[in-house]
Amino acid sequence: MSLQQDVMTAMKTAMKAKDSVALESLRAIKSVLLMAQTESGAKTELTEEEEIKIVQKLVKQRKDSAAIYKEQGREDLAAPELAQAEVIAQFLPEQMSEDDIAKVVESVIAKTGAEGMKDMGKVMGMVSSQLAGKADGKTISTIVKSKLA
Repeated sequence: MSLQQDVMTAMKTAMKAKDSVALESLRAIKSVLLMAQTESGAKTELTEEEEIKIVQKLVKQRKDSAAIYKEQGREDLAAPELAQAEVIAQFLPEQMSEDDIAKVVESVIAKTGAEGMKDMGKVMGMVSSQLAGKADGKTISTIVKSKLA
């Protein structure tokens, strides 16, 4: 089943349950997917990889917004953003643990012979492509920095 079909099914469930947070989150996913689909050309289906990137971007936007609201002491605005991020994240593949990410980073460093921060871009590129959808860029970046430092 495609992501759009999954989202539509979840929307029906959220409507029946009168879950406004989930419904708003699901509508956001549907909207962004439709926009991406129309941008890519007439009636072309998005690949699974493109769908994952879109959903990751939505989760990141919600988490960034929540962080800004928390900095400003607006917990009332941060809570709904985090709740939406949780609903949207359900459509991502299972995220890898930091230990698993570290193992992948170490193997890429060994393969490329990376030495120090000057090689961070090369390592980040390879690790990010291997772990697409399974780990967020911020976590990967932190681990790569710690291994190359």
